[in-house]
Amino acid sequence: MEFSEVISKRRSVRHFNTRLVVTDQDVTVLLEAAVAAPSAGNIQPWRFFVVRTPEARERLAGALSQRWAAAAPVVIVVAVDPRPCAARYKDRGEQLYAIQDTAAAVENILLAAVDRGLASCWIGAFDERAVADAVGIPSPISPIAVLPVGYPAEAAGRPARRPLAEVTTWL
Repeated sequence: MEFSEVISKRRSVRHFNTRLVVTDQDVTVLLEAAVAAPSAGNIQPWRFFVVRTPEARERLAGALSQRWAAAAPVVIVVAVDPRPCAARYKDRGEQLYAIQDTAAAVENILLAAVDRGLASCWIGAFDERAVADAVGIPSPISPIAVLPVGYPAEAAGRPARRPLAEVTTWL
């Protein structure tokens, strides 16, 4: 698939075809795309927790208060370890670079999913401690995004986007 097509087809999908299996190879490809993301000082502060079993997905969905997420055959919790960024770049590294790096990895996962015919949804509204406890993420590593991944159950429409003229300043 051409890159521009991958971008135009990316949607936030919340309904998955539970009859189709997401393989370990699929997950590996997504994670390889994630670690190809840019990273300040090449520190790579991201950490990935792949949640596969129905029990673990249910536990995570309960912590998220978003039951629909348990229907995805795989959920990837993307977390950040801020310590190496803080050690090198102080407060800005911990509070900004670590988050930016991890967000870039998340976007790479979302785009790689589309390229493989998969779908996902970036969940960011959750209680960090509850999600960390549900998945077993040790402190000070913190979950940043939760990505249910599967084959879409239905075609998602294209959401409205603000016009470029409204969000762009040319100098």
